Amino acid sequence: MISSDVIRGYNDTMILYLLLDEPSYGYEISKRIRELTNEKYVMKETTLYSAFKRMESNGYIEAFSGNETNGKPRTYYKITEEGIKYYKERCEEWEVTREVIEKFIVEENDHEYN
Repeated sequence: MISSDVIRGYNDTMILYLLLDEPSYGYEISKRIRELTNEKYVMKETTLYSAFKRMESNGYIEAFSGNETNGKPRTYYKITEEGIKYYKERCEEWEVTREVIEKFIVEENDHEYN
């Protein structure tokens, strides 16, 4: 498992990625994150819904009710044009972050550990 502290800054990026192709709802997004990370990262429900609320107030996503025929209607989320722009910015930031952090990651044969 990956520490939530390490990945916290990229929760929005993961959610927005999953909304690029089609709208979705909380449980499905959480499930897809678990699947795509091979269970190495499980986003807590409180984290997920906090991200939805923050991104909706920033104009990155829009919420709407689904038309389920059975049971309680789900709240779906779709990415906005502003959200796509934000997603692209986050991807560019990730490239720089990775470049910087890789300078400090020891490869197995590069350095001796004490």
